[in-house]
This record gives sequence, structure tokens and C-alpha cells, in this order.
Amino acid sequence: MIRFFAEPQNIFSDSIRLGAEDSEHIRVLRLRPDEMFVVCDGNGIDYICRLGGRGDGTVAEITGKNQSAGEPDIKCKMYMAYSKGDRLDYAVQKSVELGANEIILFESGRCVAVPRDIPKKITRLQKIALETAKQCNRGIIPKVSPAGSFDSMTSDAIKSAGLAMLLYEYEDHLHIKKVLEQYFSPQREREYFKVNSISVITGPEGGFDLHEVDQAQSKNIQIVSLGSRILRSETAPIVALSAIMFHTGNL
Repeated sequence: MIRFFAEPQNIFSDSIRLGAEDSEHIRVLRLRPDEMFVVCDGNGIDYICRLGGRGDGTVAEITGKNQSAGEPDIKCKMYMAYSKGDRLDYAVQKSVELGANEIILFESGRCVAVPRDIPKKITRLQKIALETAKQCNRGIIPKVSPAGSFDSMTSDAIKSAGLAMLLYEYEDHLHIKKVLEQYFSPQREREYFKVNSISVITGPEGGFDLHEVDQAQSKNIQIVSLGSRILRSETAPIVALSAIMFHTGNL
């Protein structure tokens, strides 16, 4: 079914007031009064609706509600270094598709390009997250925001999750598979997983400086490998997130 998001203050006991953009979308789609669609509150609850009021797309009449089926039961916070061109657009879009809970952008020493207007870039990426969440049956719209510095980013990563990992192409001992099997053994029921939240830090086109890796490791962030092949900056977060969702039964 077609999916929209609404602010909680616009959701009432029997109806939902839709925003101007969604109302226009409904008019363009020419939805009939008897056609059903979904309006999500952004907190994981889906409302099954049909056109209400005058049928002009401004009001959705609630016929039922349930928990959003598209939300994973593991919270994964993705920390991505700025990259050039549309690489970051791609990484954000696919991370939302795969179930990322939040996306934090940061500047690393080897970043090839950092946006001149970061607020404008964040606004664009947040819109990508919104449109992707609609298309992919998500129950939340993952927030996209900038980190203050590399140091504050790593501090937030370890503070925000039960497990924090930094992907490093020159790590040759600890593979992500080994870490995930330690925390999410297939033999364990989900309620017995060791953690319910993960932070994943991925670097820019040039990779991380060694002092950045050392800084992260000093904060007990695990330095892990994705294998012998060096992945592009937009590919690495997708591979890591796919592995996490697979190991936790969310893929």
C-alpha cells in the first residue's frame, strides 16, 4: 500500500490530518475514496486509512492500526565520513533501506570533499531518508545529522550502543563475522542477544588515518575488517549493515 508519514500531533482518534505535500501526492495518484493506504506516526505505528472528509487528500480516516513490520529489532547507528559526489546520497539511501536507525556524518582527516554548506547537505539527505522510508515500509524516518568533530563522534558512538565498530581496511585479525557471531549467535533467541544496539563507523575515500584508528581503539571501539578486498566508501556501510541485519535475523 502507498505509505505516508504524519506528525503525532496531527493524528487523532479516528482521523489524521495530512501535510500539503502528501495531500498533493494523493491528488496526483487519483486515489479513490475506497482505496486503502498507510499513514505512519514515525514511531513504529502504522495506521490503515482511506480518504476522509471531502476526499481531497487532506484528511485520512483511520480504519485500523498495527505495529510497523519494516522495523528491525536491532538499533543500528551509522557514522559515515563525508564523501564526494553522490556517494553519500547512495550510502544514506541504502542504509535506510536496510534498516539503519540513525545516520551521523563526520569529517575525517582524509576526506576528499566536505560540503561547504553542511546544513543544506543534511536537509537534502534527510529528504532522501524520508522518501526511502516511505518506499521501504519503514516505521520511522531515520534522522540524518552532522557530528561536531571526530573525537565527539567516536565518544557518541561508544556511548550510544552496546557494541561499537570501526571498519578499517588494514585490520587483519578481527573480521566483522567473528564479532557478530560473538554477540548474535544463531543459537540464541533474540531476547538473549548480548546487545540490542550497534554503532558502525565507516571512513572516507582515502580511508582512516592511523591516529584516528588509535583514537577509536582507545575508547574501546572494536576495529574490524570486512575482508581482503578494499571496498568503496559508499559500499562499506552497506556491506556492514547487511551483515548485521543477517546475523540478527532482520534480513
